[in-house]
Amino acid sequence: MSTVGATKPGKQPRRRRRRSATEAREEALVSARKLLLKHGPAGVTLMAVADDLGMTHGNLIHHFGSADELQSALMVAMVHDLTSAIAKAVGKVKSDEASSRVLVDAVFDAFDQGGAGMLAAWIALSQRQMHLEPIRDAVGELVDAIDKKSGTAAGDRPRRIQSAILIMVLCAFRDAVIGPQLREMLGRDPDSVRRVATRLLPTFF
Repeated sequence: MSTVGATKPGKQPRRRRRRSATEAREEALVSARKLLLKHGPAGVTLMAVADDLGMTHGNLIHHFGSADELQSALMVAMVHDLTSAIAKAVGKVKSDEASSRVLVDAVFDAFDQGGAGMLAAWIALSQRQMHLEPIRDAVGELVDAIDKKSGTAAGDRPRRIQSAILIMVLCAFRDAVIGPQLREMLGRDPDSVRRVATRLLPTFF
């Protein structure tokens, strides 16, 4: 019996379906983010994304042009998610609903669960700092919101608040990238860095 064209045992061929250009790009970015979080930057390739989606390599090139353009589009999408998370934290500060812990959780979750920590490391290593520009405005809004909420003397506010944001973001970034390994070495629980950041934040105001 001829075996030409037969599929390998246990592996079902994936049916390809027609997608609009917008659908193809959106699904590709979802797949790319999943691959980034699972395998790191090296796992985000056109071939890997095409295989994950059941698309041809050529079709994906048609939508993005190159692996570099796919990775850049992923950076923009993830930066947008991070700025949205920061904006949400700003809204809570402005409405006086947030304690220091709520604000810390909003920033830490964006870096950890949203993948922004991996993204920031990737951007720094690949010298694509221009993709961090949207974060600059969002962080500025966060500083202004905390500024208005704090009761410190006007002359002390900008420097103190910038220092607070610096400490919080550095803690969130470090915890997202190498936190699990460091905590294991030091015998600390998963919530330890967030607790430290929460205790430090009020000392700046």
